Amino acid sequence: MWQQIFLGLLGLCSGTIIASGVAGLLIGLSIIPRYAGITHTADHILLYEDMCFLGIFLGNLFCLFRFPLPLGTPFLLLFGVFSGIFLGGWILALAEVADMFPVFTRRIRLTQGLPLIILFIALGKLTGTLFFYYFGWQ
Repeated sequence: MWQQIFLGLLGLCSGTIIASGVAGLLIGLSIIPRYAGITHTADHILLYEDMCFLGIFLGNLFCLFRFPLPLGTPFLLLFGVFSGIFLGGWILALAEVADMFPVFTRRIRLTQGLPLIILFIALGKLTGTLFFYYFGWQ
């Protein structure tokens, strides 16, 4: 029994450390203020940060303790859409901060068609995700 308590606390602490790193990266790269600026809701930036920490904390608890959520397929679809939006926002924000696209296009001397390339990258990610969830991990 003590071993299970110890492992539970170790998992909770490890998840909290990783989640804190993710939150620090979100704030350190100014991703939350950029989203607030784009959506013209900068008055609520503290609420954004609080919700970010709450989501990280709850995600850590749900991952560690595996609470069942019998909310059905519509909730699962909604969760998948919002998770995809969140992940896509992360990828684009990190690419923007790292100036990946301008550096890459200059190096390969790409002058036309960049919006189309970005669209096909997103469609490829969408297709891969749909295949993964339809066929499962095999």
